[in-house]
Amino acid sequence: MPAPRKYPPELIEKAVRMVIEMRTMNPGRSGIMRQVGELLDVHPEVLRHWVKKSDAESGRNAECAMSATARVRQLEKENADLRRLNRILKAAAVLFAAELEPRQ
Repeated sequence: MPAPRKYPPELIEKAVRMVIEMRTMNPGRSGIMRQVGELLDVHPEVLRHWVKKSDAESGRNAECAMSATARVRQLEKENADLRRLNRILKAAAVLFAAELEPRQ
């Protein structure tokens, strides 16, 4: 026999909806789980579990993973461009330094 549910499904849905709304309004803000948990008298870790489960069911994590992968690709391309430019600048610095030295 499964354990009785401590929280009603309406509370779970409301809490998850509040967290998602707060995350979209303030994406960089921390402590959202704690704040919503205190408002609804739910432990933050329980709330985190509900939100994680909801994200997995709705596919929001897949979107984040895809955008993170795209961001990594973009940063790798930028890194390669910067390395190439750095090599060019080093070669130019050597060339100009050779021109400045008096020839004997």
